[in-house]
Amino acid sequence: MQKKREKELKAKSTQIVVKEIRFGPQTDEHDYEFKRKNAEKFLKEGSKLKAFVFFKGRSIIYKDQGQILLLRLATDLEEFGKVEAMPVLEGKRMIMFIAPKKKK
Repeated sequence: MQKKREKELKAKSTQIVVKEIRFGPQTDEHDYEFKRKNAEKFLKEGSKLKAFVFFKGRSIIYKDQGQILLLRLATDLEEFGKVEAMPVLEGKRMIMFIAPKKKK
């Protein structure tokens, strides 16, 4: 009985998929729009989104530009998902997580 119950719970559980989108600190307007549309598509599918800005070499001096870029993405995707974690700098990456909104 217990195995049967566990099997039913496992069948009902959903697998959480995390999709990644990578930006540079000086990502151009067209590239940003293209990646934003992909992020929108991922959130509509129900996947979590991990957006990050990767700083190469001396580009780490543009931390503020990276944060502005991620916050702009968060405001653009407000209607499709909510921010789970605000942008945080980890090594050479500034990472932010966005979870899809629940469907009614």
